[in-house]
Amino acid sequence: MAKRPVSATRPKPHVKAIEAEVDGMDVGDDVTNRICATLAAAIGNGALKPGTKILEDAIAEHFGVSRTVVRGALGILQRDHLLERKRNRGTFVAEPSIEEATQLFEARRTLEHATIERVVARATEADLDQLDTLNEEEKRLYDVDGQAAGHGLSGQFHLELARLGGNDVLTELFNNVTARLSLVMVLYEEEKRDDWGADHHHNIVAAIRKRDVKLAQKLMDEHLVDIESRVRLTQSQGDRHTFVSVLETFSAK
Repeated sequence: MAKRPVSATRPKPHVKAIEAEVDGMDVGDDVTNRICATLAAAIGNGALKPGTKILEDAIAEHFGVSRTVVRGALGILQRDHLLERKRNRGTFVAEPSIEEATQLFEARRTLEHATIERVVARATEADLDQLDTLNEEEKRLYDVDGQAAGHGLSGQFHLELARLGGNDVLTELFNNVTARLSLVMVLYEEEKRDDWGADHHHNIVAAIRKRDVKLAQKLMDEHLVDIESRVRLTQSQGDRHTFVSVLETFSAK
Protein backbone atom coordinates (compact mmCIF):
# COMPACT_ATOMS: atom_id res chain seq x y z
CA MET A 1 0.00 0.00 0.00
CA ALA A 2 1.40 3.40 -0.92
CA LYS A 3 2.11 5.74 1.95
CA ARG A 4 0.38 9.08 2.03
CA PRO A 5 2.77 12.02 2.02
CA VAL A 6 3.11 13.85 5.32
CA SER A 7 2.71 17.62 5.21
CA ALA A 8 3.66 20.19 7.80
CA THR A 9 0.68 22.26 6.71
CA ARG A 10 -1.87 19.56 7.53
CA PRO A 11 -4.75 20.95 9.64
CA LYS A 12 -4.53 20.66 13.42
CA PRO A 13 -6.52 17.78 15.00
CA HIS A 14 -9.14 20.08 16.55
CA VAL A 15 -9.57 21.95 13.28
CA LYS A 16 -10.35 18.72 11.43
CA ALA A 17 -12.81 17.73 14.15
CA ILE A 18 -14.69 21.02 13.87
CA GLU A 19 -14.73 20.82 10.07
CA ALA A 20 -16.23 17.32 10.23
CA GLU A 21 -18.80 18.45 12.78
CA VAL A 22 -19.93 21.48 10.78
CA ASP A 23 -20.05 19.42 7.58
CA GLY A 24 -22.72 17.31 9.26
CA MET A 25 -24.92 20.36 9.87
CA ASP A 26 -27.24 22.21 7.53
CA VAL A 27 -25.28 25.47 7.31
CA GLY A 28 -26.18 26.42 3.74
CA ASP A 29 -22.59 26.97 2.62
CA ASP A 30 -19.11 26.57 4.00
CA VAL A 31 -18.71 29.97 5.65
CA THR A 32 -19.55 28.74 9.16
CA ASN A 33 -17.10 25.92 8.63
CA ARG A 34 -14.37 28.37 7.57
CA ILE A 35 -14.96 30.73 10.49
CA CYS A 36 -14.81 27.88 13.00
CA ALA A 37 -11.73 26.32 11.41
CA THR A 38 -9.92 29.67 11.20
CA LEU A 39 -10.52 30.56 14.84
CA ALA A 40 -9.75 27.02 16.05
CA ALA A 41 -6.45 27.02 14.16
CA ALA A 42 -5.51 30.43 15.59
CA ILE A 43 -6.33 29.24 19.10
CA GLY A 44 -4.46 25.95 18.66
CA ASN A 45 -1.37 27.73 17.35
CA GLY A 46 -1.38 30.22 20.22
CA ALA A 47 -2.06 33.24 17.98
CA LEU A 48 -5.32 33.81 19.89
CA LYS A 49 -4.40 33.34 23.52
CA PRO A 50 -6.71 32.57 26.45
CA GLY A 51 -8.63 35.70 27.42
CA THR A 52 -8.36 37.36 23.99
CA LYS A 53 -11.57 39.15 22.98
CA ILE A 54 -13.17 37.94 19.75
CA LEU A 55 -14.10 40.86 17.47
CA GLU A 56 -17.35 39.89 15.77
CA ASP A 57 -17.41 42.87 13.43
CA ALA A 58 -13.87 42.14 12.20
CA ILE A 59 -14.81 38.52 11.48
CA ALA A 60 -18.01 39.58 9.70
CA GLU A 61 -16.09 42.02 7.52
CA HIS A 62 -13.29 39.55 6.73
CA PHE A 63 -15.64 36.77 5.64
CA GLY A 64 -18.27 39.07 4.10
CA VAL A 65 -21.13 37.81 6.26
CA SER A 66 -23.58 39.22 8.81
CA ARG A 67 -22.83 39.24 12.54
CA THR A 68 -25.70 36.76 12.93
CA VAL A 69 -23.73 34.21 10.91
CA VAL A 70 -20.61 34.98 12.93
CA ARG A 71 -22.46 34.44 16.21
CA GLY A 72 -23.68 31.08 14.95
CA ALA A 73 -20.08 29.99 14.33
CA LEU A 74 -18.96 31.34 17.69
CA GLY A 75 -21.75 29.38 19.32
CA ILE A 76 -20.25 26.13 18.03
CA LEU A 77 -16.86 27.02 19.50
CA GLN A 78 -18.48 28.10 22.79
CA ARG A 79 -20.22 24.74 23.05
CA ASP A 80 -16.85 23.05 22.48
CA HIS A 81 -15.38 25.19 25.29
CA LEU A 82 -12.83 26.94 23.07
CA LEU A 83 -14.65 30.26 23.52
CA GLU A 84 -16.70 31.70 26.36
CA ARG A 85 -19.38 34.39 26.37
CA LYS A 86 -19.18 36.98 29.15
CA ARG A 87 -22.32 38.91 29.95
CA ASN A 88 -22.28 42.48 28.60
CA ARG A 89 -18.63 42.10 27.60
CA GLY A 90 -18.55 39.86 24.53
CA THR A 91 -16.92 36.58 23.51
CA PHE A 92 -13.40 35.60 24.58
CA VAL A 93 -10.97 32.73 24.07
CA ALA A 94 -11.63 30.35 26.96
CA GLU A 95 -9.42 30.30 30.05
CA PRO A 96 -9.65 26.78 31.51
CA SER A 97 -9.74 26.64 35.30
CA ILE A 98 -7.27 24.53 37.28
CA GLU A 99 -10.03 22.01 38.04
CA GLU A 100 -11.01 21.82 34.37
CA ALA A 101 -7.37 21.35 33.33
CA THR A 102 -6.92 18.51 35.82
CA GLN A 103 -10.07 16.80 34.54
CA LEU A 104 -8.97 17.23 30.91
CA PHE A 105 -5.60 15.57 31.57
CA GLU A 106 -7.39 12.70 33.35
CA ALA A 107 -9.87 12.31 30.49
CA ARG A 108 -7.07 12.26 27.94
CA ARG A 109 -5.26 9.41 29.73
CA THR A 110 -8.47 7.37 29.75
CA LEU A 111 -9.15 8.04 26.05
CA GLU A 112 -5.56 7.22 25.05
CA HIS A 113 -5.75 3.86 26.87
CA ALA A 114 -9.01 2.98 25.14
CA THR A 115 -7.56 4.03 21.79
CA ILE A 116 -4.46 1.87 22.18
CA GLU A 117 -6.57 -1.20 22.95
CA ARG A 118 -8.50 -0.71 19.71
CA VAL A 119 -5.42 0.10 17.61
CA VAL A 120 -3.56 -3.01 18.81
CA ALA A 121 -6.55 -5.11 17.76
CA ARG A 122 -7.19 -3.38 14.41
CA ALA A 123 -4.12 -1.66 12.95
CA THR A 124 -2.31 -3.19 9.99
CA GLU A 125 1.43 -2.99 9.42
CA ALA A 126 0.75 -0.40 6.71
CA ASP A 127 -1.16 1.71 9.26
CA LEU A 128 1.77 1.56 11.65
CA ASP A 129 4.20 2.40 8.84
CA GLN A 130 2.14 5.55 8.30
CA LEU A 131 2.53 6.49 11.97
CA ASP A 132 6.28 5.96 11.78
CA THR A 133 6.45 8.17 8.69
CA LEU A 134 4.64 10.86 10.67
CA ASN A 135 7.13 10.48 13.53
CA GLU A 136 10.09 10.80 11.18
CA GLU A 137 8.67 13.97 9.68
CA GLU A 138 8.00 15.39 13.16
CA LYS A 139 11.61 14.76 14.18
CA ARG A 140 12.90 16.30 10.94
CA LEU A 141 10.87 19.45 11.49
CA TYR A 142 12.19 19.84 15.03
CA ASP A 143 15.75 19.42 13.80
CA VAL A 144 15.27 21.98 11.02
CA ASP A 145 12.73 24.51 12.28
CA GLY A 146 12.38 23.97 16.02
CA GLN A 147 9.45 23.50 18.34
CA ALA A 148 6.77 25.55 16.59
CA ALA A 149 7.07 23.62 13.32
CA GLY A 150 6.97 20.17 14.85
CA HIS A 151 4.23 20.76 17.38
CA GLY A 152 1.45 20.36 14.82
CA LEU A 153 2.65 16.92 13.74
CA SER A 154 2.99 15.88 17.37
CA GLY A 155 -0.74 16.47 17.78
CA GLN A 156 -1.37 14.84 14.40
CA PHE A 157 0.20 11.60 15.67
CA HIS A 158 -2.39 11.31 18.43
CA LEU A 159 -5.22 12.13 16.02
CA GLU A 160 -4.06 9.45 13.58
CA LEU A 161 -3.81 6.97 16.44
CA ALA A 162 -7.38 7.75 17.48
CA ARG A 163 -8.57 7.45 13.87
CA LEU A 164 -6.98 4.00 13.56
CA GLY A 165 -9.08 2.90 16.52
CA GLY A 166 -12.09 3.00 14.21
CA ASN A 167 -14.55 4.50 16.71
CA ASP A 168 -15.86 7.85 15.48
CA VAL A 169 -17.43 8.80 18.82
CA LEU A 170 -14.19 8.08 20.68
CA THR A 171 -12.27 10.12 18.12
CA GLU A 172 -14.68 13.07 18.46
CA LEU A 173 -14.29 13.03 22.25
CA PHE A 174 -10.52 12.86 21.89
CA ASN A 175 -10.44 15.82 19.51
CA ASN A 176 -12.46 17.97 21.86
CA VAL A 177 -10.27 17.13 24.85
CA THR A 178 -7.01 17.81 23.03
CA ALA A 179 -8.33 21.09 21.62
CA ARG A 180 -9.16 22.31 25.10
CA LEU A 181 -5.79 21.10 26.39
CA SER A 182 -4.06 23.37 23.88
CA LEU A 183 -5.51 26.27 25.91
CA VAL A 184 -4.32 24.69 29.14
CA MET A 185 -0.78 24.46 27.78
CA VAL A 186 -0.76 28.11 26.77
CA LEU A 187 -2.22 29.27 30.08
CA TYR A 188 -0.28 27.13 32.55
CA GLU A 189 2.87 25.94 30.78
CA GLU A 190 5.95 26.72 32.84
CA GLU A 191 8.74 24.74 31.18
CA LYS A 192 9.13 24.98 27.42
CA ARG A 193 11.22 22.28 25.74
CA ASP A 194 12.57 21.72 22.27
CA ASP A 195 10.69 18.45 21.68
CA TRP A 196 7.13 17.23 21.98
CA GLY A 197 7.64 13.48 21.99
CA ALA A 198 8.81 12.09 18.64
CA ASP A 199 10.92 9.46 20.43
CA HIS A 200 8.02 8.58 22.72
CA HIS A 201 5.77 8.19 19.70
CA HIS A 202 8.26 5.86 18.02
CA ASN A 203 8.42 3.63 21.10
CA ILE A 204 4.64 3.51 21.38
CA VAL A 205 4.33 2.37 17.76
CA ALA A 206 7.00 -0.30 18.36
CA ALA A 207 4.97 -1.67 21.28
CA ILE A 208 1.81 -1.70 19.18
CA ARG A 209 3.65 -3.67 16.48
CA LYS A 210 4.35 -6.30 19.13
CA ARG A 211 0.60 -6.26 19.97
CA ASP A 212 1.58 -5.53 23.58
CA VAL A 213 -1.31 -3.46 24.94
CA LYS A 214 0.09 -3.06 28.46
CA LEU A 215 3.50 -1.90 27.26
CA ALA A 216 2.01 0.55 24.77
CA GLN A 217 -0.27 1.99 27.46
CA LYS A 218 2.65 2.26 29.89
CA LEU A 219 4.72 4.14 27.31
CA MET A 220 1.77 6.42 26.54
CA ASP A 221 1.40 7.17 30.26
CA GLU A 222 5.08 8.12 30.44
CA HIS A 223 4.64 10.38 27.41
CA LEU A 224 1.61 12.11 28.93
CA VAL A 225 3.37 12.54 32.28
CA ASP A 226 6.19 14.28 30.41
CA ILE A 227 3.69 16.65 28.79
CA GLU A 228 1.89 17.33 32.07
CA SER A 229 5.19 18.03 33.82
CA ARG A 230 5.54 21.13 31.64
CA VAL A 231 2.60 22.87 33.31
CA ARG A 232 2.10 24.30 36.77
CA LEU A 233 -1.58 24.25 37.64
CA THR A 234 -1.69 27.16 40.05
CA GLN A 235 -3.67 30.38 39.94
CA SER A 236 -0.46 32.38 40.09
CA GLN A 237 0.74 30.74 36.87
CA GLY A 238 -2.50 31.64 35.11
CA ASP A 239 -2.29 35.21 36.44
CA ARG A 240 1.32 35.44 35.29
CA HIS A 241 0.31 34.41 31.77
CA THR A 242 -2.34 37.14 31.71
CA PHE A 243 0.09 39.78 32.94
CA VAL A 244 2.80 38.75 30.46
CA SER A 245 0.25 38.90 27.63
CA VAL A 246 -0.61 42.47 28.62
CA LEU A 247 3.07 43.43 28.61
CA GLU A 248 3.58 41.84 25.19
CA THR A 249 0.57 43.65 23.77
CA PHE A 250 1.41 47.12 25.02
CA SER A 251 5.18 46.98 24.63
CA ALA A 252 4.67 46.20 20.92
CA LYS A 253 2.85 49.50 20.35
